[in-house]
Amino acid sequence: MYPEDKNGAERKSFVNTLHKFGYNTFFAGKYLNQYGRKEVGGLEHVPPGWDWWIGLEGNSRYYDYTLSVNGSREYHGFNHSTDYLTNVIKKRALEFLNTAPSMFNPFFMMLSTPACHAPFDSEPKYYKNFSKYHAPRTKNFNIVNDHSKHWLLRLGEQPLRKKIINKMDEIYRKRLRTLMSVDAMVKEIYSLIKDKGLLNSTYIIFTSDNGYHLGQFSLPLDKREPYEFDIRVPFYIRGPGISQNLLDYPITNIDIAPTILDLAGIDIPKHFDGESLKPLLQKEEFYSETTGLSSPYHFGKSNNISVRKTLLVEHRGEGSNINKGCEYLGPNLGDCHPEFDCKCSDSKNNTYSCLRHVSEVENFVFCSWEDDEHFEEYYNLGSDFYQLNNSINYISHDRRKKLNITLSNLKKCRGSHCYKLSKFVF
Repeated sequence: MYPEDKNGAERKSFVNTLHKFGYNTFFAGKYLNQYGRKEVGGLEHVPPGWDWWIGLEGNSRYYDYTLSVNGSREYHGFNHSTDYLTNVIKKRALEFLNTAPSMFNPFFMMLSTPACHAPFDSEPKYYKNFSKYHAPRTKNFNIVNDHSKHWLLRLGEQPLRKKIINKMDEIYRKRLRTLMSVDAMVKEIYSLIKDKGLLNSTYIIFTSDNGYHLGQFSLPLDKREPYEFDIRVPFYIRGPGISQNLLDYPITNIDIAPTILDLAGIDIPKHFDGESLKPLLQKEEFYSETTGLSSPYHFGKSNNISVRKTLLVEHRGEGSNINKGCEYLGPNLGDCHPEFDCKCSDSKNNTYSCLRHVSEVENFVFCSWEDDEHFEEYYNLGSDFYQLNNSINYISHDRRKKLNITLSNLKKCRGSHCYKLSKFVF
């Protein structure tokens, strides 16, 4: 987020397009980590296109935070009944639904709850929920990493000590507790939309911005690695013309904006990198049952619908000069915490880009780091779903070259050209 939006990204958002076509727009929750700072406009800054704006200052909080309410500062303290952020978001959303929308006035509402982000504060009534739960013990949980994994995974003690695993299990329980309030929010909003007779003309999307790890590959907790547990997110959509079922098809967050505009009957701007999912959502031939994440991907009849096969995954590494309590590790590392034996979540050279490919014949991920080693990892997810064996040295030179060329092209592409590249078959 730049001072006064000097790059114009906010002015090009799909929300502005919806607004121009008569949509009443509402936002509540976390916007960006730096939102509210003076150098980016302060709390007075309301991004263009929003009629109702309730934006959280800074990063995730549940209590003791400040909101920008249509450009005016509103502080909330520690009162469980009136200040818990998820419930404040819910209250404002219900007010909007009771005030603005009707059968003749279309609306767009975006709710951005910090839950289940740190600091993992739940409502008191959920303190005892999930007391017997623990973080999933997947096949890659708390294993020792060898030199086939990027150096950041090998930094620090491994496997994790029992004391740290206990902390992670408690964090897992706390995260679930925060989501109880999100469940309640979704239920009340859904019920009100239904009661107002708007359900059959409303699309509802539920998704997240990142995955999470808790102990996988001996990493305590975070979200910034290129593995399935960090890059995969839920994506649910319901609404008119969409059958109740599961669709195994690779999509990414850049597809959400063009999908929303397409469902609204609005032309998609040419500068959008993503592709509308509407043709897929409203064609039953693309639907198939699956038994879980480790199942093979299924592809039905295409009916001349363009099918993406490859997604681009990118991360820009972060680090600082000092990590308090872990100074002995040196500079350029990020989020190193002594309570987790100074295991670090990131570093300045943890910058990578990946090809995530899914087709009728292949299911793999290829990643390349921007570091002195030019480190690379490759996993055949059809036979190695938990990414235990980096097989980069077992693929041919020609294939490796082709992967790098495709990755470079996807990183540089813009607009519809990106979608054409994503259909490439290796």
